[in-house]
Amino acid sequence: MSSEIQTKSVIISNEEGLHARPASLFAQMANQFNSRISVVCGEELVDGKSILSILTLGATQGVRLTIRAEGADADLAVKQLSHLVESGFDE
Repeated sequence: MSSEIQTKSVIISNEEGLHARPASLFAQMANQFNSRISVVCGEELVDGKSILSILTLGATQGVRLTIRAEGADADLAVKQLSHLVESGFDE
């Protein structure tokens, strides 16, 4: 079975940006998937399953991120993670 790569660009909409709570929610959700998950912000690519890596992006409101997943459940991972970001992390 070949591993599929899925990507989707999203905009950070919540006022506080990607601070500790949303980074934690993102990493927790990412860890539910078997796929390898990365987050791209500008020239930086970080591990989407690591809270600390996500925080290093310093993504503020209005910043565009690309969610990238590679693996058997990549499509579902990208759908659910992009929905989390687009919903403003329920803040």
